[in-house]
Amino acid sequence: MANDMDGMKLERKRREEKGLDVNRIRQDFPILEQTVNGKPLVYLDKAATTQKPVSMIKSLADYYQYYNSNIHRSVHKLSELATEEYEAARARTANFINARSPKEIVFTKNATEAINLVAYSFGNTLEKGDEIVSTVMEHHSNIVPWQMLKEKGITIKYVDMDEESKLRMDQFEEMITEKTKIVAVTHVSNVLGTINDIKKIAKIAHDSGALIVVDGAQGVPHMPVDVQELDADLLAFSGHKMLGPTGIGVLYGRKELLENMQPFLRGGDMIREVTLEDTTFNDVPYKFEAGTPNIAEVIGLGAAIDYLSSLGMDNVRMHEIKLAAYALERLSEIRGITIYGPKNAEEKAGVIAFNLDGVHSHDVASILDGEGIAIRSGHSCAMPLMKRLGCGTVARASFYVYNAEEEIEKLINAIEKVKRVFKV
Repeated sequence: MANDMDGMKLERKRREEKGLDVNRIRQDFPILEQTVNGKPLVYLDKAATTQKPVSMIKSLADYYQYYNSNIHRSVHKLSELATEEYEAARARTANFINARSPKEIVFTKNATEAINLVAYSFGNTLEKGDEIVSTVMEHHSNIVPWQMLKEKGITIKYVDMDEESKLRMDQFEEMITEKTKIVAVTHVSNVLGTINDIKKIAKIAHDSGALIVVDGAQGVPHMPVDVQELDADLLAFSGHKMLGPTGIGVLYGRKELLENMQPFLRGGDMIREVTLEDTTFNDVPYKFEAGTPNIAEVIGLGAAIDYLSSLGMDNVRMHEIKLAAYALERLSEIRGITIYGPKNAEEKAGVIAFNLDGVHSHDVASILDGEGIAIRSGHSCAMPLMKRLGCGTVARASFYVYNAEEEIEKLINAIEKVKRVFKV
């Protein structure tokens, strides 16, 4: 284990000195070697889910092949090994976002469940007249759970954005009052790529006595995130958007908050003692992890974090800035295209949403698929934002550590083909 850690440190240092070696990285992703419709696969849909490195896939196989067992229950060797790896992944996750303790990391099945957990728990403490402040650029997962509280007489207010696709900080100042109990905001828009000033929003919230709940699904995988620096009270993210497996999510929460929250699911490992009359819950974070958890997926998340750490998150961020800047430059040269979100690559993640005049986004995506290029089309789970933008759907290209400028050129050429097909 020590030699492995030393090797990862050396690899990280080498890559920090030279930037990301995309050709080398692509060798770790066998799925990228295939062809689609007779063309080399160009995967530009990381905002939906990322592809997986061999090391992460191997970690899943190793668990099932060599130490498959339940955790926290038995005293036999396999259970001890599984528990050790599971908790080691929790510690690596805490370190990855600079949580104060692994006890501040709760494993869920995705970011959506994590936000629902928070909405359920704090929803039980809210009263008629209390308010929640959110924004127009949220993913549905950070809108719908809060809307369920309206039946209790809770008011939800939404901060708008300006012409540069940035949230209006003046509206946060106006809307957040002593009635505000929760501010729910995304770190990075999954459509616009806008990187929001969480630290500033958190200060406004805290000055009024409100908590800030951050949707970190598009932030944590793509840039260095320090929850203490951001001053986030709670933050949710998903493993599958950061080279990890599906079925695993994370809720970070300040320990004192988690201790006062009610669990969302009950039974199994989340209990300390059960009688026929009553139940005593386990300590955090275990009181939120009911039943047998996604053990293999947690271990896989730990392997994904190891991989990203070996690259260096500063390098991951710089690589995305480089690709986004190049893509913005090349896309802006196409006649009849509308690009949504900030035009400065340093103000956004590696996500670019666009539309072609006279062509539906699904048609764009279909023709691109014929060229072996995978993008997202539709409302991207952000229908209120689509309405705000004045469009029903968008085409969305998103980039990650295994993408190169040559693939952006293929995207540009394919979009030109779309224009020829539709004569626009």
